[in-house]
Amino acid sequence: MQNCIFCRIIERQAPAKIIYEDKTVVAFEDTNPQALVHLLVVPRKHLPSLKESALEDEPLLGHLFAIAAQLARERQLEVKGYRAVVNNGTWAGQSVFHLHVHVLGGRVFHWPPG
Repeated sequence: MQNCIFCRIIERQAPAKIIYEDKTVVAFEDTNPQALVHLLVVPRKHLPSLKESALEDEPLLGHLFAIAAQLARERQLEVKGYRAVVNNGTWAGQSVFHLHVHVLGGRVFHWPPG
C-alpha cells in the first residue's frame, strides 16, 4: 500500500524508531505519544483494520498481542499495568488504516477511556 505510512515504515521508506521486528510484525515508538511509553505493533501484512481480519489471520492476531506483551515486559510496564489497544474505525479513534496494537504505559489510565 503505497500511501500507507505503516507500510512505508515497514519497507524503510519512512522514518521510525523501530524497536522490534520479525518475519510477521514490526514494532516502533509512536511519534505522537499519549503516555510515557507508547509503542505500535504492526503486522507486515496490510490489513486496514480488525474488521478485515479473517479466521486465517488468527495466528497473526495472537502474535501481535504476544509481541505487545513481550515489549511491555521488557519495559517493565507490567509492574503497574499497561494498556494494549486496537482502535477499529474512525469513531474509535483509528487514524492510520493499517491494523496495529498500541502499547501504552507509564501513567495512570482511567475508565472509560476518552
